[in-house]
Amino acid sequence: MFTGIVQGMTEVVAIDKKQDFQTHTVRLTGAMREGLEIGASVAHNGCCLTVTKLDGELVSFDLMQATLKLTNLGQIEVGNLVNIERAAKFGDEIGGHSMSGHISVMGKIVDVIDTPNNRTIWFELPQDSMKYVLAKGYIGLDGCSLTIGEVEANRFSVHLIPETLQRTLFGQRKAGEMINVEFDPQTQAIVETVERVLAAKNL
Repeated sequence: MFTGIVQGMTEVVAIDKKQDFQTHTVRLTGAMREGLEIGASVAHNGCCLTVTKLDGELVSFDLMQATLKLTNLGQIEVGNLVNIERAAKFGDEIGGHSMSGHISVMGKIVDVIDTPNNRTIWFELPQDSMKYVLAKGYIGLDGCSLTIGEVEANRFSVHLIPETLQRTLFGQRKAGEMINVEFDPQTQAIVETVERVLAAKNL
């Protein structure tokens, strides 16, 4: 379980590619490395991965074909940065919202608008996914718990403060790039429950 409060970014220093399978190695230091053990969960761009090897500051994770296909981790190259969050512990402050690390869909950045001390980014999703996107609701984007701004057709925006831009990849993101999306599980449960009730009434 994760909170959506990204702890920082780290570089992917090695990728071992095999058939339908990859091992990504990143460099973790300080609090992000402290107490980390094999089998622990760490979110990369919001995707929950399991530690498979530890070698000092170098930490490795295995990615199956489904992960490579359904998330932007399949597009990662050596030298790229990823957003990192360690799994939440019992008693931790939940500063964002509860996230599972299971990516729902990928979205595309379609516009980046910079103003003094603020950045607004517009994202495009498949139309059938927009039912989970509600103005002022929560959404997980590349592992960041964010509040949805405006919603228009199959697009929505988020407004980002300087702290988020400095700590996460959103300070570098550009139009055309793909991001991992995890919908708020409570919103998803409510929408799908209402759909089932309405479908049952129409039988």
